[in-house]
Amino acid sequence: MNTSPNGAGRIHMDAAVAGPLFMLASALLYTLLNLQVKLLGPAFSAWDIGFYRFAGGILVLVAVFGRRRNPFRGHNTRLLLIRGGTGSIAFICMVTAIQRLPISTALVIFYSFPAFSAVFSYFIYGERVGKLEIVCIVGVLAGVGILFDFQPGGELLGQVIALIGGAFAGLTVTLIRTLREQNGPVIIYLYLCTMGFFVTAPMFALQPTLPSTPMEWAMIPGIVFTSVTAQLLMNQGFFYCRGWEGGVFMSSEVIFTAIVGIAFMGDPASWRFWAGGVAVLTSIVALNRLKAIAVPVAMTPGSDSAGLVAKGRSGD
Repeated sequence: MNTSPNGAGRIHMDAAVAGPLFMLASALLYTLLNLQVKLLGPAFSAWDIGFYRFAGGILVLVAVFGRRRNPFRGHNTRLLLIRGGTGSIAFICMVTAIQRLPISTALVIFYSFPAFSAVFSYFIYGERVGKLEIVCIVGVLAGVGILFDFQPGGELLGQVIALIGGAFAGLTVTLIRTLREQNGPVIIYLYLCTMGFFVTAPMFALQPTLPSTPMEWAMIPGIVFTSVTAQLLMNQGFFYCRGWEGGVFMSSEVIFTAIVGIAFMGDPASWRFWAGGVAVLTSIVALNRLKAIAVPVAMTPGSDSAGLVAKGRSGD
């Protein structure tokens, strides 16, 4: 509501509404991405899907931003490349986990990444980890432990891969803390796609899988579109809300994916899933709040410093 002549009230209201809308729209698109990965089935390996996603991402970024002056000039190239590599591995692990596990279980385990990010922040930046944060980290790991299937012939391998993906996503988020000081979100995302292309291209070249049905031809560009659009919406959302708030809103991806998985994909809704999922999600929300970093609520869209990619999806 605009209650002042200079429009300050309107700006505040717009920021309060825009942040959640951008974040929730991004979470919905990431849910669609997860669904497309699942529906492609075993015909396409994680390397195939990664190759198409990263190669397509490069083409989209160049087409949209390539005419600007020095749009892809990055700072701290070495760290950009390292972060691109860790993000690529996180994405490959996530896709592999989705293919091996019920989609809802894979996402819950993957979303353990904030706990890993807190640990990496301690070792890389010397950031203090308080007692309440340790409780949250233990809560995340306890929830993951409830979800794990240790029975012979179970889904343990896929669950371990999902957890490894969460660890790499946590490292990716941690490295962005340094990179965002001198690089905008387009630069960071371009390096992710570039490194992802070089990571996946050799495996893709050994045994390439090409779309063969109309649905596959639709889903491959769909994966590119949803991943790029979701990323840009998430970046925009962080212009209008603080980091911990954005993290909480983006956690809704787990809820959306669980609804889709249980309602349409036949995912089991056992007590272990609910208990583990609630433990992980609750601990993540609490950890995001404890790790809150003040970010101006109404920043000007397009500002490089505002485009914080504070989520593991920035790495996948």
